[in-house]
Amino acid sequence: MISFNNRIAIVTGAANGLGRSHALALAARGARVVINDLGANGEPSDAAMAVVEEIRHSGQLAMASGADVSDVDQVRAMVAEVMAAWGRIDILINNAGILRDKSFAKMTMDDFDLVVKVHLGGAANCTKAVWQTMRDQNYGRILLTSSGSGLFGNFGQANYGAAKAAMVGLMNVLHIEGAKNNIRINVLVPTAATAMTEGLLSPDISLLATPESVSPAVLFLTSESAPSKVMLSAGAGAYAVVHLLESDGIYLPPEERTPEQLSARFEQMASLVDMQTFPSAFAQTKKYTDLAKAASQERHFQSPRQDIL
Repeated sequence: MISFNNRIAIVTGAANGLGRSHALALAARGARVVINDLGANGEPSDAAMAVVEEIRHSGQLAMASGADVSDVDQVRAMVAEVMAAWGRIDILINNAGILRDKSFAKMTMDDFDLVVKVHLGGAANCTKAVWQTMRDQNYGRILLTSSGSGLFGNFGQANYGAAKAAMVGLMNVLHIEGAKNNIRINVLVPTAATAMTEGLLSPDISLLATPESVSPAVLFLTSESAPSKVMLSAGAGAYAVVHLLESDGIYLPPEERTPEQLSARFEQMASLVDMQTFPSAFAQTKKYTDLAKAASQERHFQSPRQDIL
């Protein structure tokens, strides 16, 4: 059975919706949980305190934080408070977020920047604040929250989609950098009816897509036996792994590297047969250079023999 006894977890945006559900699920399995939710003047919100009391009433330990995840100093202060109280941080769930939906034509850049600042900047701030602690203790589980809007697109969410897609890039790099210190980092792609999605989901979908149906994925992705560099979608009791794949592709010799050739061979280039993924960007580069080397050798052996007289 997956247990979180003696584990310390920070959950951002944990006063309501998905964050609240994640925090309660962690506490139910023994974790001590920090309930982060933006409050007035840096103080915890009433909603965050209510979740803390709910956890304490169940016999577990919890504390509240009103830190603004987009503010580096407030995040550092939150982490310092947790370290002073409990001495370690094992789990970080980056869940806090906002929406400022409009078509791109009508969206102001202020609204674009704000959403990116909260989602991407907030996740980076919180992750950076716990990173050295997790390295020192040789243990860490970090969860980033993406969205189908970022992976597949959604009208009116250019700001939100851009920020959520960026979580994949952040995961890919930190997976590599954290591996030697047993820091595992994954991306959650949830579908849930929450206050933030109110009006976006139909009533029948909302009844099925509860936050509680997503939280089992969170427990798995932040457990001791968690994988790393996984994008796990969850919603309404359905769970699936999303893969970032590249087609086998084609190689063009120098004389054929034209847009016309790419147009003519696009279907072959985009074929879903022999799709592959890479452990790093360097592995992708090696694929290309290996193709070029192989093609060069083949052309060399096929060239007419020139006897030396």
